[in-house]
Amino acid sequence: MKLYFSPGACSLSPHIVLREAGLPFELERVSMSKKQVTGGADYWAVNAKGMVPTLQLDDGERLTEGPAIVQYLADQRPEAGLAPAAGTMERYRLQEWLNFISSELHKQFSPLFNAKSPEETKTMQRETLVKRIGFVDRSLEGKSFLMGERFTVADAYLFTVLSWCRLVGIDLSAWPGIGQYLERVGARPAVQAALEAEGLRK
Repeated sequence: MKLYFSPGACSLSPHIVLREAGLPFELERVSMSKKQVTGGADYWAVNAKGMVPTLQLDDGERLTEGPAIVQYLADQRPEAGLAPAAGTMERYRLQEWLNFISSELHKQFSPLFNAKSPEETKTMQRETLVKRIGFVDRSLEGKSFLMGERFTVADAYLFTVLSWCRLVGIDLSAWPGIGQYLERVGARPAVQAALEAEGLRK
């Protein structure tokens, strides 16, 4: 398999999952500003959406959209316990979290990364994100991870998205539980390896 990624982008989530699952893979770096892969090839030819991540399977088929990719990867190594079994209520709870992270957190950052967004818009977005991070903080009370005591693909995604807060002026110190959660996830060997491979470790 090959993962098309951009350092620190949402593609970090499936990158972490690949390492957690112990699956063999290659990395292909994408310049999001130029829409080119390493060497200059046109990324639009790889993914018509022009976004990362893209997972190219061994048979050449390509899968896009992070929440779909991480579930696919988890199902390749069910013994790793990265996702509950398909069809169970626990799996739907996982999908519930993946959808929340995708729509209510991930996409709320887009205006904050856009230099053309008015400051008023950015202020409103920060306020929205603060409320939703507060919900996540309350949901983590008494648990090590989103689904309980087992790390899942939802944690890889949440860790990735919350890491953007420092880039957009959102101070997470108001939620000590979130800070402890990020430290816990960030200390995992697979997460450390993914950060190192993307040049993100300090």
